[in-house]
Amino acid sequence: MKALFLKEIQSFFGSVLGYLVIVLFLLLNGLFLWVFEGDFNILNSGFADLSPFFTFAPWVLLLLIPAITMKSFSDEKKQGTMELLLTKPLSIGEIVGGKFLAAFVLIVLAILPTLIYVVVISKLGYPEGSIDMGSTWGSYFGLLFLVAAYTAIGVFTSTLSTNQIVAFILAVFICFLFYFGFEGISKQMTSFSDGIAALGMEFHYKSMSRGVIDTRDLIYFISVTVLFFTATVYQLKNLKN
Repeated sequence: MKALFLKEIQSFFGSVLGYLVIVLFLLLNGLFLWVFEGDFNILNSGFADLSPFFTFAPWVLLLLIPAITMKSFSDEKKQGTMELLLTKPLSIGEIVGGKFLAAFVLIVLAILPTLIYVVVISKLGYPEGSIDMGSTWGSYFGLLFLVAAYTAIGVFTSTLSTNQIVAFILAVFICFLFYFGFEGISKQMTSFSDGIAALGMEFHYKSMSRGVIDTRDLIYFISVTVLFFTATVYQLKNLKN
């Protein structure tokens, strides 16, 4: 799996894709958080916290992660190299794991530079250092789990079609459904609204953003990630057979 992981990482940074992903993520967040006027502008919010970033980032990642993962297996199928990949001395779980980890690490590398925001906000706060670090680290922790879930969904949809655009659209739709769909449906319900909202990622992501790590939130994100990881393995086993 290590060899496949390194191969995928090299393919990301051997082309413009890896650099483009990092630059786009940082550029979009930077413009909306520090330059453009609006609800996400930190300087205009009057509060020394990064909540605008943690509200905006999931929507950027909802498009960015499917764009990264859409070629994971769809390109292999289109190029006719899927059969060769499946005959390597690796289990299907290791193949999926290599693809998954490479995409996940790429997004983590894109997120890491945003830690400078923590330093800047801490310096800008009055008094200096008044930023709520518990909430900030909880939000970063939640963002990593959200990235893992998005990545698992994106890798899964890449097995459903040889067309990368189709894989991209399917991934965006499923990520949107899991992040916002259940929350939106719950607002239209008069009963069981809390239960329906709890099925969505936004509910658990916001819970972790408060700085309190609840095992129920961890179990939710791990379950969603494992669900789509397993679905990917199952889909590849069908293709192999």
